[in-house]
Amino acid sequence: MQQMDPQQQKIQNPETPIAKTSQMNERDMINDMLATEKYMTSSYNIALYEASNQAYYQLLQQILTETQDCQRNLFNQMFQQGWYSLEKADQQKVMQTHQQFSGYTTQFPYQ
Repeated sequence: MQQMDPQQQKIQNPETPIAKTSQMNERDMINDMLATEKYMTSSYNIALYEASNQAYYQLLQQILTETQDCQRNLFNQMFQQGWYSLEKADQQKVMQTHQQFSGYTTQFPYQ
């Protein structure tokens, strides 16, 4: 079986060079902000599940949307700079996973 070079499996823009020093650089700061936004998005989701007041729920939902937008913008910035890469999905694995989860629909109580 022929294996693909792992480099061909990565989806990444050319990396914007940055100085490698002991000080935090632009990449480090954006990466830290992205990690924080991911954590906040998760926390707001939990708060939404447990909000008992409708006005509070709507406020949290608005804040969650803004946080998700910020997270997406940070991701896009890192991806454009080549500081964030994705692994190309193996088509066979995608098909196997699709088949696996498609079979679960027969287990739903309401179809």
